[in-house]
Amino acid sequence: MGTARSEADFEAFYVASNRRLLGHVYAMVGDLAEAEDALQEAYARAWQRWGRVAAYEDPEAWVRTVAFRIAVSSWRRTANRLRAHRRGARPDMQPGTSPDHLALVAALRAIPADQRQAIVLHHLVGRTVDEIALETGAPTGTVKSRLARGRRALAGHVSEYADENEEAENYV
Repeated sequence: MGTARSEADFEAFYVASNRRLLGHVYAMVGDLAEAEDALQEAYARAWQRWGRVAAYEDPEAWVRTVAFRIAVSSWRRTANRLRAHRRGARPDMQPGTSPDHLALVAALRAIPADQRQAIVLHHLVGRTVDEIALETGAPTGTVKSRLARGRRALAGHVSEYADENEEAENYV
C-alpha cells in the first residue's frame, strides 16, 4: 500500500505543479523544448527520491532548481549546437503564449543565467530574496546583486524595468 500511496502522491504533485513549473523553467531557460526536457528529467529524479523530496518544505523549488541545473549542464555540453540553433531559431507560438511573454523570454535570454534565474524566481514565481537565496544556495547579498544587475540588463529590452531603473537612479 505504501508504494501505491506514494505513487498517487507523486502523480498529484506532478499534475498540480507541471504547468506552473514549465512556465518558470521556460522563462529561465528561454527555449520551450529544453525547458520541457529538463523539467521531465527533474521530475524523473524527484520520483526516484520521492520519499525525501515529498518531505521537503517546498518540493516544487527542488524540482525547479534541478531542472534549471540540468538545463545549464546541457548548455555547457552543447554550447556550439545551441549557438547554431539560436542563430536560425525564432520563438514558436505555443497555445496560450502571448507575444508579451515571448518578448520577455527573448529579453531574458540576453542576460546571464544567474541573473535570469533570480529575475524569474522573484518577478514571475514571486519568491522573496531570502527564499531565492535558500533555493539557489546563494547568499542574500548575491541574490540582491543578481536582481539589480538583471534589472539593469533588461532595462533596454523591457520597458517595465527601464522605469524601475530610472526611479532608482533618481534616488542615488
